[in-house]
Amino acid sequence: MSDPVVDRALAHEHGLSDEEWERILDILGRAPTYPELGVFSVMWSEHCSYKSSKTLLQTLPTEAPWVVEGPGENAGAVDVGDGLAAVFKIESHNHPSYVEPHAGAATGVGGILRDIFTMGARPLASLNSLRFGPLDDPHQRFLVRGVVAGIADYGNCFGCATVGGEVTFHPRYRANILVNAMNVGIAQIDGIFRAKATGLGNPVIYVGSRTGRDGIHGASLLASSEFDEHTEEMRPTVQVGDPFTEKLLLEACLEAFQTGAIVGIQDMGAAGLTCSSFEMAAAAGTGIEMHLDRVPQREEGLTPYELLLSESQERMLLVAEKGREAELARIFDKWDVDFAVVGEVTNDGCMTVYWKGEPVVAIPIDPVSKNSPVYERPRHAPADLAERQKLDLTELDPPADLSAVLLDMLASPNLCSRRWVYEQYDQLVQSATVIRPGGDAAVVRIPGTRRALALSTDCNPRYCSLDPYLGAMHAVAEAARNVAVTGARPLAVTNCLNFGSPERPESMWEFAESVRGMADACRLLETPVVSGNVSFYNETSGEGAILPTPTIGMLGLVDDLDHVLRAEFQGPGDAIVLLGETFDEIGGSEYLSVHYGLERGSPPRLDLPAERQLHTLLRTAAGESLLRSAHDLSDGGLATAVAECAIVSGTGCDLGPIPAGRRPDLWLFSESATRALVTCAEADLEALLALASRLGVPAERAGRTGGDRIRIGDAIDVALGEAEAAWADTLPESMDA
Repeated sequence: MSDPVVDRALAHEHGLSDEEWERILDILGRAPTYPELGVFSVMWSEHCSYKSSKTLLQTLPTEAPWVVEGPGENAGAVDVGDGLAAVFKIESHNHPSYVEPHAGAATGVGGILRDIFTMGARPLASLNSLRFGPLDDPHQRFLVRGVVAGIADYGNCFGCATVGGEVTFHPRYRANILVNAMNVGIAQIDGIFRAKATGLGNPVIYVGSRTGRDGIHGASLLASSEFDEHTEEMRPTVQVGDPFTEKLLLEACLEAFQTGAIVGIQDMGAAGLTCSSFEMAAAAGTGIEMHLDRVPQREEGLTPYELLLSESQERMLLVAEKGREAELARIFDKWDVDFAVVGEVTNDGCMTVYWKGEPVVAIPIDPVSKNSPVYERPRHAPADLAERQKLDLTELDPPADLSAVLLDMLASPNLCSRRWVYEQYDQLVQSATVIRPGGDAAVVRIPGTRRALALSTDCNPRYCSLDPYLGAMHAVAEAARNVAVTGARPLAVTNCLNFGSPERPESMWEFAESVRGMADACRLLETPVVSGNVSFYNETSGEGAILPTPTIGMLGLVDDLDHVLRAEFQGPGDAIVLLGETFDEIGGSEYLSVHYGLERGSPPRLDLPAERQLHTLLRTAAGESLLRSAHDLSDGGLATAVAECAIVSGTGCDLGPIPAGRRPDLWLFSESATRALVTCAEADLEALLALASRLGVPAERAGRTGGDRIRIGDAIDVALGEAEAAWADTLPESMDA
């Protein structure tokens, strides 16, 4: 079958604009071939080129003395001591997971794992951030089951522990769920590999699974456009994953790295062979000559267009030292992984692709990759924003029964136990897990050391909808705080920025404000952004866009495993101490949503210098063994946090009365930032309060652990068993509905 006629109309079908079509004609001096049109369509897609976000992303802080590798490579890396680096990244697989939840989520995990071991790191731990519509919708329950099973099946079979993350529910995700996957691995600092095609005449080598027709146009059409009535027709663009093949590919690559024969390597992810080859050549300032008929294929009759655009999983493109092909081939053959020399590095700055001896692609590298289109999109705030930010607390009648309110809060889908989700994941494989899922942050041991990594994913989309600048700052601050309450020092950030169409000024404004807030928070907290991903077009015709969701993946370092803190109470008889100040702040809160059915107001204020001092206090107190436990106060406020500590530990508590003059419900369920609930032995209370005073962190004794009830003054008195039932049963009962 011959290729179709390439013209402006066909370019439109490939997602290219009139301006981009004219630009292609100028670059080539002619009309492109059909395979060349495919190349331009994927390389200039929003997903691959970042054409609407690039200029804003350049405002993020990316440097610090401990940063080994910043944005631009497959993943970021930070120094964690002893010549080791933590390599980490978070990425989205949103649209594929809505279209085909099991396969979409599974290949999202597979893709992020490859990003990590492409850098020369062995994957150590995975996290995920998941957003769905309400659970009373049967289709949402289908999506939840499929996504969770896909994450579990791939991670469990591959052999990488899934140790943390978040799951939330909101109507704005009903027609466009979010599935963000994060992974961290460990590498030798001097053994990190980069995606560069260097060395004239060096062989370009294809390794991994054979190429099929799955995933074609996944980047350009599925990931770079909004959903419409044709969504279900996109199933063929979802890749099919094989975790067992990926495990073999991992081991083969890590062994090959030890030979010193590999000079560059890139995962074949979005846009497959096209993106990996163009990016490697662009990074090195070289060119590549490639022969598509040498590519291992699993289907009959694949065309050059299909081979270039396929997103079949578990594949890598590497460049090796010339003359060492046989040495590498033996390694990949031992691991039963396909290996084929498909081309060589040139010095002409062009991508020249042959099919059975005939040229089918001849494109200069830089105009397609380095100098791809960049757009300054129009942006303005949503017209109803000022109205949504209004909240008069005097118009809200206080509830009569605060114990009942607490039970309602604990049973909320956004606050209840996530055990139904994370019990499906292997949390312990590789024996590095110190704190399992369910706490503020996961903690994993750095193999061969007494140090550990603390890992968290965080974002409050309601905050970001009401004030994207402040909401993004909160996402960074809470992620850092969640890491700090384990006793870790927050080190660096990876982000996954999920938004609606950049062609809508409201979405573009939300994105710009979120990036501005993230930049300011990361700068003040000294947590540079070292990797990440932008996911636009998360909206559906007739349904609107998702809530702006700039998810933060935070990595922190614990210097000594003996000083790791857990969230739950450690037993009866300890003093409970409240760190930080509580204000009447319920704008965008879970309490306002659960009890009053409202989503409005402004997010809580945020004092970032005070936030840093709180982190310093937590880390210092942990290092001096003054603390027995520590828990972040955020969603649901103080009452919910106290209940969580009591439920998980099986130890009740008795807190003092509501401060005089304060409205009880606002004090109990306020989501004021920069707070933590800690416990200490009675003998250490005076030293803890003195340390807090020296560091300028407000601290007061709030109560004592013990008993089988949760008591807070005369406002709340709930049996521990009743609280646990409310908290533990929501997800299982909802999923069984």
